[in-house]
Amino acid sequence: MTRQLSRKVPLAELHCHLGGAVTPAIMWGIAHSQGIRLPTKDYWEFRELITASPTRGRSFEEYLELFRWTELIQSSPLAVERAVYEVVGGAYRKNNVTTMELRFNPMKRNRGGEQDLDHIIAAAVRGMDRATLEYPVKPGLILCLDRAFPYQLNEIIAEKAIAWRDRGVVGLDVAGPESSGFRVKDYRRLFQHARRHRLGTTVHTGESGPVEEIAEVIEQLEPDRIGHGVKAAYDPRTLAMIRERGIVLEVCPTSNLNTRVVSGWDEFRWIFDTFRREEIRFTINTDGPEMLKTYIRDELATLGRLGILTLDEQVEVA
Repeated sequence: MTRQLSRKVPLAELHCHLGGAVTPAIMWGIAHSQGIRLPTKDYWEFRELITASPTRGRSFEEYLELFRWTELIQSSPLAVERAVYEVVGGAYRKNNVTTMELRFNPMKRNRGGEQDLDHIIAAAVRGMDRATLEYPVKPGLILCLDRAFPYQLNEIIAEKAIAWRDRGVVGLDVAGPESSGFRVKDYRRLFQHARRHRLGTTVHTGESGPVEEIAEVIEQLEPDRIGHGVKAAYDPRTLAMIRERGIVLEVCPTSNLNTRVVSGWDEFRWIFDTFRREEIRFTINTDGPEMLKTYIRDELATLGRLGILTLDEQVEVA
């Protein structure tokens, strides 16, 4: 019988999207308290609407579409505050997660400009503060730029991240599917500006897009971490760049399986073997525990049960 990680071992969750981390029951309550008209009055249908399942299967684009409803429901200061509070507190209660970085795009929660952006970010900070008063946790916020946004909007988000740097915002991210209007090199100076103001940087790449983008992201944006990055395993040059620069990959196994980015556990076994052989640093994360119906301990337990990660390796990546 495979030994499992003790629940007394504190864990870290470094790649978790707010839109995929709030339980459906709480989302249901938030939606009704704000008078949001949902496409169904049946809770169980609503639950299916905002969660993924390996039995149903979704493409990468269909998975991203799930966020349309969760982001709408979270589009107010009160909703954001409660969402952040519930996620941070819930992660501690359910999985002893004591370090959590929660990422979201505040501009996707201000109803197209109806809500003030600073009020949205302040609400997220209040949610973190409430959680830290109740639990021994160390949370942080990562603000996401979006590939589909014009540069001017992403620049505003970056400046907000800098402005809130001393109140709990710890990093900047680039998320969203590939877009013909998004050019990595356009963001070089913006990322340099963020780093000068002591923000950590991470970028979603090496997931659904071409493997060549990973090297471009590393050269142009010089991120501290890379979100997902599993396709790097197929390119020796990219692996060498990641290793030499000490970049950490934020791997989300269940997410990549649900979106069919990775074909199955056998492919993941090969990917992890490659990362170990090439001395690539990585962490294990959920991406969105409630949307994907998985928790960080589930991820680690599965990797242990399948013999992909030893118990010592689980402790190291947790």
